[in-house]
Amino acid sequence: MEVIGVIPARYHSQRLPGKLLKLLLGKPLLQWTWESAKNSSSLDRLIIACDSEEIKNVAQGFGAEVVLTSKKHTSGTDRIAEVVRDIDVNFVINIQADEPLIHPSAIDALVEELKNNSKLVMVTLRKEISDWEEVNNPNVVKVVTDREGFALYFSRFPIPYRREKEATPTYYKHIGIYGYAKDFLYIFKNLPPSSLEKAEKLEQLRALEAGHRIKVVTTQFDSWGVDTEEDFKKVEWILTQRGYRS
Repeated sequence: MEVIGVIPARYHSQRLPGKLLKLLLGKPLLQWTWESAKNSSSLDRLIIACDSEEIKNVAQGFGAEVVLTSKKHTSGTDRIAEVVRDIDVNFVINIQADEPLIHPSAIDALVEELKNNSKLVMVTLRKEISDWEEVNNPNVVKVVTDREGFALYFSRFPIPYRREKEATPTYYKHIGIYGYAKDFLYIFKNLPPSSLEKAEKLEQLRALEAGHRIKVVTTQFDSWGVDTEEDFKKVEWILTQRGYRS
């Protein structure tokens, strides 16, 4: 097998309890994410890695392959590593469970990048920001890259900082989906939490601070993570604008 997609799904959420099972236009939020990922043409297999019987039962009900993992994991990366440990696969795609708007083509773009460059160990996505409110929103993670498209830094703060009003930098939103070479997934998993990661609450900074390179692929497909009730309402509005109904 060449590529496996895993959706780590944790039941408890501090800011929006039980959000993955919260009904979004009549379907659990998690189901929207799974259905989008299922439409990717580049995944050989798709698994939901969950930590609760509640999520397992609901996910199996809408047809997903589900693995119940340890409740002791502190991150989605750890949960994914448990699931793929004994699976013979080259690449692993980490699809955030609370990204119901993730586009299948965005997943395909990550897979294509990994397949086309054997030196890459970790890839992720960015989307140009057109709404200034998103630049200043700490829930929207920004990313800056070098000329070759490798991440220099991720931040909840607007980066680059615009010192002069006349400056017109391009801001990029980080889309929370990752692709890994399987071997690197375990290197990443075993790195100790870093000071930058703790400050920003962004796990990918652990890799950067340890000296690993993250390739960032530009996509035209936006997404929106659901962390709060406001996020939920925004996603619901977007889906309604696209013609979806309960």
